[in-house]
Amino acid sequence: MAHDSDRLSKVVSRRNFVLASGAAGVATLAGCSSQSDEETGNTSSNSDIAPLTADGSSTVFPITNGAARLWNGNPPADDQEYWGPGQYDIDTDQNLADYWAGMYGFEPTEERSVPPFNAQVALSHSGTGVEAVTSGRVDIGDASSTAESILGSDHEELENIVDHVVGVDGQPIVVSREIRDAGVSQITGDELRAIYKQEITNWSEVGGPDQEIYAIGRAEDSGTDTAFRSNLYGDPEAPIEPDTRRGQNQQVVNQVEQTDNAIAYIALAFVEPDGATPPIGLELDGTLYEYGENLGAKEYPLSRDLHCYTYDGTDDRESAFINMILSEFGQQNFVEPNNYFKLPEARREEERSKLADQS
Repeated sequence: MAHDSDRLSKVVSRRNFVLASGAAGVATLAGCSSQSDEETGNTSSNSDIAPLTADGSSTVFPITNGAARLWNGNPPADDQEYWGPGQYDIDTDQNLADYWAGMYGFEPTEERSVPPFNAQVALSHSGTGVEAVTSGRVDIGDASSTAESILGSDHEELENIVDHVVGVDGQPIVVSREIRDAGVSQITGDELRAIYKQEITNWSEVGGPDQEIYAIGRAEDSGTDTAFRSNLYGDPEAPIEPDTRRGQNQQVVNQVEQTDNAIAYIALAFVEPDGATPPIGLELDGTLYEYGENLGAKEYPLSRDLHCYTYDGTDDRESAFINMILSEFGQQNFVEPNNYFKLPEARREEERSKLADQS
């Protein structure tokens, strides 16, 4: 494919430009990678295209990481296990990444495991993801709370970032297996608020065994924590007093599994109904919200959008990748398998309107 200067300016990584502009100005603007094919492992004819990079929320990570794994695998159209366009009302004989990238003018490689450009997803927190995308360290910032709640409503960078919602999380409440087996199957919103304020400290106060409550919270810069405080207390900075905080959902799961008296709030993708993190119902304003029943209800106050933020518009690489996630194929393969809720078609079209124009 012959790139013109306008398209090249879109596919060059802003991250690479920030890091290399002082030493490689013109070469960077021309889309040339400072890394060799041997260093990057990229053998395609498009090796001058910077990899798409993402970082941030452990809640959004299963979505973008799953998408990146298939993207980098670039399976052929006859691979029904991983691609199989005929299953999704997609008419193509192209490999997966070739197809989605081709919508934005990228040349297909026609090779398994060699996409038109690579996708790399790191794992941290929502706050880190938003900071990383605004500073130019990555192309996509994953976050499970809004950039406004992370940066503050008057932050100057808010007008420069684009919010792409890719799914919805119901944010359930889970307890240790021992507590669930002892009969605690639900609590009220008031009880939950009191537990995280250390006003209720024993399970016997909410119908459980005579045992102290060990309340686990997420790190204060995580989107899960910000959303929890915002939705439950009406203030993303509401002071709460968990007994411990953990940085990632995976760490919360491990802590609950190792503790026989815990309660925690986590993302839907990390619930194990028959395992170490069984969910309990949450009664709010007279309605009982239960896992597998109505956590996706619009009225459930602990639900939150899952975001992929881009900076200063959305370039062709970012658009190709996010468009794949927003498709029915993407929603069924990257959102739904993680127990998150798919976006309705009307909302997906709204999100697609934020992407770059297709070639």
